[in-house]
Amino acid sequence: METKLAILTTHPIQYYAPVFRMLAASPAVNIKIFYTRGAQEESFDKGFGRQVKWDIPLLEGYDYLFLKNSSKDPGTHHFRGIVNPYLINEVTAWGANALLVFGWSNRSHLKALRYFKGKIPVYFRGDSHLLDEHRGIKQSLRRALLKWVYRHIDYAFYVGTESKKYFLKHGLNEEQMIFAPHAIDNSRFADLENKYEKEARQWRQKLEIKADQKVILFCGKFENKKNPLLLLQVAKQMQHRADLIFLFVGNGHLEEQMKAAAQDMKNIRFLDFQNQSCMPVVYRLGDVFALPSQGPGETWGLAVNEAMACSRPVLVSNKVGCASDLVKPGKNGYIFESNSLTDITNKLKLIIENKDSMSEMGGKSLLLIQDWSFKRIVEAINKQLSNL
Repeated sequence: METKLAILTTHPIQYYAPVFRMLAASPAVNIKIFYTRGAQEESFDKGFGRQVKWDIPLLEGYDYLFLKNSSKDPGTHHFRGIVNPYLINEVTAWGANALLVFGWSNRSHLKALRYFKGKIPVYFRGDSHLLDEHRGIKQSLRRALLKWVYRHIDYAFYVGTESKKYFLKHGLNEEQMIFAPHAIDNSRFADLENKYEKEARQWRQKLEIKADQKVILFCGKFENKKNPLLLLQVAKQMQHRADLIFLFVGNGHLEEQMKAAAQDMKNIRFLDFQNQSCMPVVYRLGDVFALPSQGPGETWGLAVNEAMACSRPVLVSNKVGCASDLVKPGKNGYIFESNSLTDITNKLKLIIENKDSMSEMGGKSLLLIQDWSFKRIVEAINKQLSNL
């Protein structure tokens, strides 16, 4: 019998579209993606504070359907933001004999888990972790809720070490766990002909960054979760270092505050949000990539994957989900204590002490990230489905 895998996810994103294309090309499985947020060419991203439409193809090479979303306040920002009255009928009519659901925290996805459990194998993919937990009655109640939710799945594709701990804590056992790593399109960030490095050097000149200056890069949303203000404090402390520039790329609700604080600081540069086609160059503007997130909600940090694919050492807080998997202290970067100005500053100094060590760390980043690939995700899904 042909395996027909229905995949439920909210909307097309650059981190999953290539996986869907690769799955669609697999002879062993027939897939169809059911997008639950509804058809939107672009959407308002609250984190960036602007309309966002990605400039790389996200809907090519696989079968998909945008489901009608009848929510009065559509979006992924709350539980009732995704309401698909025809979801069950559409998946059933297509003839799915397996279901993969990305995330449960909206009405339609949870409804699908509950309806199809026991009818066809139900798989789940999520990247939550335990790093933000605090003891108390609220956490106990949430733990009980999550154990109930995960009783409605058969298997979980976990993305890394912290993700696995989370699923085990909420009632799943080892036999239900399948490793399918969080990944980015490593090949899209590769620079085999040194083209991106050359473009980055030219861009740095336009930003009035000297060739002998080291650039500490933050790239993402200017929001509390990402905590760019901590890196801004580091820049303030290190103003005396003429060899250092701190570059912040993105937009968000903290932007005005950040720019006001940096008004008289000569070691800071800002760039607006950059779309996907520019990112292989953007990461190469920096010599070190920093992600100082404080949580809650920094479930993985795929920007770290991207920076590593661009051969950059990484400086990551211990609240970032990928830290324990991707950051090898002293080899390709360092992990620092979240919100500790002293720790992030000391760890940064360890990376930038000389350019040779930075280059060596960047090379190790590139080697480490090769195994965190779309190919491994597809292999994990195909292997599991072959057992049906």
